[in-house]
Parts: sequence; structure tokens; C-alpha cells
Amino acid sequence: MARTLIAGGYLATVDALGTEHPDGHLLIEDGRIAAVGAGPAPAELAAGAEVIDARGCLVTPGLVNTHHHLYQWLTRGLAQDAILFDWLVALYPLWSRIDADLVGRGAAAGLAVLARSGCTTVADHHYVFPRGSGDHVGALVEAAALVGLRLHASRGSMDLGASDGGLPPDFAVEPTDAALEASAEAVRRYHDPSADARVRIVIAPCSPFSVTTTLLRESAALARELGVRLHTHGSETLEEAAYCAERFAMGPTDYLESVGWLADDVWTAHGVHLDARDIARYAASGTGVAHCPSSNARLAAGIAPLRALLDSDVPVGLGVDGAASNESGRLAPEIRQAVLMARLRDGAGALGTRQALRIATMGGARVLGRQDELGSMEPGKLADLAIWRVDGVEHAGLPDPVAALGLAETPPLERLLVGGRTVVEHGELVKADSRRLAADAASASLELAARA
Repeated sequence: MARTLIAGGYLATVDALGTEHPDGHLLIEDGRIAAVGAGPAPAELAAGAEVIDARGCLVTPGLVNTHHHLYQWLTRGLAQDAILFDWLVALYPLWSRIDADLVGRGAAAGLAVLARSGCTTVADHHYVFPRGSGDHVGALVEAAALVGLRLHASRGSMDLGASDGGLPPDFAVEPTDAALEASAEAVRRYHDPSADARVRIVIAPCSPFSVTTTLLRESAALARELGVRLHTHGSETLEEAAYCAERFAMGPTDYLESVGWLADDVWTAHGVHLDARDIARYAASGTGVAHCPSSNARLAAGIAPLRALLDSDVPVGLGVDGAASNESGRLAPEIRQAVLMARLRDGAGALGTRQALRIATMGGARVLGRQDELGSMEPGKLADLAIWRVDGVEHAGLPDPVAALGLAETPPLERLLVGGRTVVEHGELVKADSRRLAADAASASLELAARA
């Protein structure tokens, strides 16, 4: 068996009790956690194992990103001062000219940045599929394999163009039947239901203002027939709420509930404008939320009611969102951002640093339906781990290592492991060349701009 011992670090396990070991050990065998404990490892555990010296480091579960748009790495920095609807209208013409090659090159760069920020699992929501532009989902799968991360690839869709009352231009949408068939094909080709899956597929019509009621209903039925999860945007902006009120005579949560989209196999992105009644229905149904604080701020969408969601036991994970609305593209800083935004909305006690770490790890695993496999450091779980160096000058005098993630500058990433295999070491990718990925993404961005 392949055996690796992490020794001497501060272990924040994020188990149900929030157990922490200031000087602990963790043993990995064949890609899974075999033992976790305080102090040095017993001799029988250490014998024959490769040792990772984690002194001066914080060890956490790998971070789980529950909402992203990897292709948007190619359109960062545009429509810098726009709200969501204006931002979308500005960018749809560019996005409608992407193809699988550009998607793969942009995704590889986005995944590299996520890995270097401690992220081991990424849920990507891809919903623009120009006719004849190749296998976008396949390109995403290849990019994730290149970098070494787990991928939940959401096969999104839009079938409601502007001429029928939607927000996207007609040239950016698909026929309903084609979207459904392509979603089923993505599941057949790429979905792995096994416990240690590197790739899972999610069915994900984009939003209430870009898809028909028929597509929402039939996507839900298809996903449940195929045994995969569902994802969409929900309650992101006041403009979305006004759209739903005018078109459906109800709010976004009522509308999603009316088409079978409040359930424990569903999560929505953002949830900024959920009221108490909405939150109660999310909680009762087990519907999850991807909280994207930086993107919500970038587009002036508002601050999500995070404290109320957590108090109601709604599954909540963190999300970066697309790099065109969160140009950083990094997940670890969202931990601190979640803390600050929650306190700005609800006061100094609204969110602690350990609660924020739990959202970024176990919360995300729960949102993706993988709480039995990911999200905490416990025997039997997959060895997806982040090792953060907290003994540098940025964190000198900070006695609480978890506060390094939740309040201070994001610590340098000493090592990132996915299934026990090193993906990042000393802040650099191991499986791929980040400089090559940067050059590929830069050229892809220029190619896309030229097409417009």
C-alpha cells in the first residue's frame, strides 16, 4: 500500500466535534485517511511511510468550490462597473463565440489558480454551447485531469432567448430538446457515481431568466432518472426577483418550488435575496446554497443572509463564481470574505473563523452530496488535504492558525493533496506547468476577443 504520514502540523479536522490537534499526525493509505490523532504517530503507523513534515503549518481538509464558471477566465476585467443583468448583456456576445478548445484553455488556468488556493474539488457551471463548437464538457474534464482536481461538471443550458422574453440573445441559446439530450449524453459519457469519483456530472439549466419552464421541469425529471444532482442560479439579484414577479407572478423560490426544484438533490447559486419564508422552505427540503461573497459584491447584488441560512441548517458551501465576476479566481480568500460580509450584515458575532472553514470544506461537501467522502479529516475519507504555511512573517504573532484563513492574509500553500497525491507543492503545480497554462489562457482570451 502507498502510505504517507503528515507529521507535526496543526490539524483542524472539521469533524462533527470540530476536533483540533495543535501537534498532530495524519496517515494516508491508498488515497484515504487511515488515522488522525494528537502528537507523534505511533511507531507502527509511521513504519515505512513517506513523511511530510508539517511543522509550522495548518492542515485542513481540501476546500470545496460549489459554484464556478471556468470558461469565464477568458473574459475577466470586462463590464467592470455593471450590475448582473447589464454585465450579462455585455458578455453574452463574447461567450457565444467560445468553442471546446478555448473552454479547455481557460478552464485549465482557472483550475490551476483554484488548486494554488487550496481547492481540491470544483463544481463548474457551464451553460453556453454554440452549435458545432465541440465537446465543452470533455474539455473541462481534460483540464481537471491535467491539473489534478476533482470536478463536478454541471452541464448547463439556456433555451429562452430575448425574442421569447429571456435575457440572453437568441443566438446564445439552444433548442430545449437538444439541451436535454446533450445533458443526458454528458452523464452517459463522463459521470462516475463511485465514492472516489474524480468526475461527476450535474444537470444545470442556467437561471429563471434564461430557460423555459419546460426545460426546468424536464431537466429535474431527467436528473432524477439518471441519478445525478441539479444546480441553477437563484435569488441572486433584485432584478431577478422582479423578472419572476412579472413573468410568473411569484418570487424565485416559489417558482423553483413549482417546477420541482426544491429538494435535497438541488443546490442554487447565490441566495442573496432569500427571506425568512424562502429559507424555511430551503431548510425543509434540504436544498443547498452556494455562497459567493466576492462575486455578489463585485456585481453589487447584495449580502446573502448567511447567518439565517446556517441557523436553519440549510446546506451552505462557498463558491468563487466565474472569474469574470471575481477576477481573483481563488477560493481560500472567500473564507475571509464570508466572515467579513456576514459581520457587515449581521454583526460581529455573525460568523466565526471555524464556521467559515466548515462552510468551505464540510459545507461544500454536503452541498455536493459528498459529505461521506469529503470535507473533513476522518479515517475512511478521501485524502483531499491542504497544508498551509503559517510560520512566516504574515502570520507572526498570530496564535490561532485557523484565524490565518479566516481573518488574515491567505497563508502560502505548502502542499495540496487529492486522493493522497500531491497536486501543489511549495505553491506550484506538480502535474502541469503554470507558466504554460498562463500563456495558453492569455492567447485564448485574445482569440475570443478577436472573434467578436
